[in-house]
Amino acid sequence: MSAKERAMRTLYDEQAGALYAYVVRLLGGDRYRAEDVVQETLLRCWRTQDLTSGQPLRPWLFRVARNLVIDDYRLRMTRPQEVDGNVWLEDLLTKSDDVDWLLSSMLLKEAFQHLSSNHREVLYETYYSGRSMREAGQVLGIPSGTVKSRV
Repeated sequence: MSAKERAMRTLYDEQAGALYAYVVRLLGGDRYRAEDVVQETLLRCWRTQDLTSGQPLRPWLFRVARNLVIDDYRLRMTRPQEVDGNVWLEDLLTKSDDVDWLLSSMLLKEAFQHLSSNHREVLYETYYSGRSMREAGQVLGIPSGTVKSRV
């Protein structure tokens, strides 16, 4: 291992933890982006600084990390946010309003009236009460297989 590599290893061991904690705070807790910033900071240090001079690099590291966070923020603010075209359409189609809810309620009420009392009981216990097939069978006093066939 060369002297530069040993110096970089020492620098990493001494500064990476504090640098990472600092960047996490700057980024509001985003650990993944913080890892990227710390990695880029250390890479720039490796490429541009004389690691064997004995000069303290901590202030330089923290300043570069801060500048990278600021640059990233500026880039995100100038670039439009990417949107998946299908997501907004699905949201629009899945959102219901009061009219949809009222119509659905009326249709369900009518459909329930056409069911036998046995089927109504099973549907009520499983869907409206949130019971499992086994639990609904216990409440109704019938086997869970019968509950499954009636659902």
